[in-house]
Amino acid sequence: MTRVCHVITRLDLGGAQENTLHTVRTLREPFRPSLICGPGGLLDPEAERLAGGPVTFLRDLVRPIDPVRDLRALLALRRHFLLTRPQIVHTHSSKAGILGRAAAAAAGVPIVVHTVHGFGFHPEQSWAGRALGIGLERCVAPLTTHVVAVSRNNLDEGVRLGFIHPGRASVIRSGIRIDAFRAAAADRDAGLALRADLGIPAHAPLVGMVACLKPQKAPLDFVEVAARVAAARPDAAFLIAGDGELRLSVEEHARRRGLAGRLHLLGWRRDVPRVMAALDVVVLTSLWEGLPRVVPEAIAAGRPVVATAVDGTAEILRDGENGLVSPPHDCDGLAARVLRLLEEPGLGRRLTERASLLLKDFDIDQMVRAQEDLYHTLLRQGGPPLQARQAA
Repeated sequence: MTRVCHVITRLDLGGAQENTLHTVRTLREPFRPSLICGPGGLLDPEAERLAGGPVTFLRDLVRPIDPVRDLRALLALRRHFLLTRPQIVHTHSSKAGILGRAAAAAAGVPIVVHTVHGFGFHPEQSWAGRALGIGLERCVAPLTTHVVAVSRNNLDEGVRLGFIHPGRASVIRSGIRIDAFRAAAADRDAGLALRADLGIPAHAPLVGMVACLKPQKAPLDFVEVAARVAAARPDAAFLIAGDGELRLSVEEHARRRGLAGRLHLLGWRRDVPRVMAALDVVVLTSLWEGLPRVVPEAIAAGRPVVATAVDGTAEILRDGENGLVSPPHDCDGLAARVLRLLEEPGLGRRLTERASLLLKDFDIDQMVRAQEDLYHTLLRQGGPPLQARQAA
């Protein structure tokens, strides 16, 4: 058996975390998976029930930069790898990617894979914060056997910035449960039941966003978009499925913009297919992304998408072809596109029909099979990590 240890910072409710759990749950022989993460995530109970492999919670593996705890986490990861001797360590996201790759190299793990679900640095950061993020990626790049990116945009950016080798990298899309979204959309009662729960009339236009309430997703921009749409369409209602650090700010901003009773904050939801089935238009106001799963999820549910043209989103959505996109913070442009879809239902149907051609690349089980194929290829190639090969 080939031991594969996945490492992720924390199991919050999100695409990277859900896909990592699905991978650990469904990897086939000869792979024996396990998982390491920090505690405190909403998906921790699901991880504890994993049948595919054991989960280890490291208390010092945390998202904020903390030199003392980060050093402890690094040493704990190294000890774990020395004890369990995985043939492959596969890290996810920025913090776990830095510490996990460094620890794997220090423990002599033969193959180290890292998946980029979006970078830890971004355009909204200070120059110093961005430089630190890029510098850390460059430090661990020589320790990495292979990089997986969920979008071509992220892969190309990593190559341009000098920490991804184009010959040792590939794109594997972030998978979704396509059938679940199609089934929910086909079940008219699913969407109507959610509307009834919220007190929204069956025929009222309903515009929503599924996203964590954190700066990356710019939920205050969604409130602004909703306010502009509400002024033109008094019959429209709005919802956000998700939670996070900006919830109080979103609530206050919604009150100031006259959306009390019209904008529903659902908190974390595990029934996202049902939420999608209730919507007429799906909006995403992100400032940066890897490739958000909410876009193919909306497409699978047959719902038109209005989104910001950033990173992986811009890679798969073309304005007026298979979706409607606008620059980040362009609340006027986003609202105008939402209103156009509400006024022209036929346009939304045409966009989603064209967008549905993308779905073949987003099947969640195909994602796992692609990772298995990658592992087999790397095992056949054999040899020590990239750093040793470059020094030879």
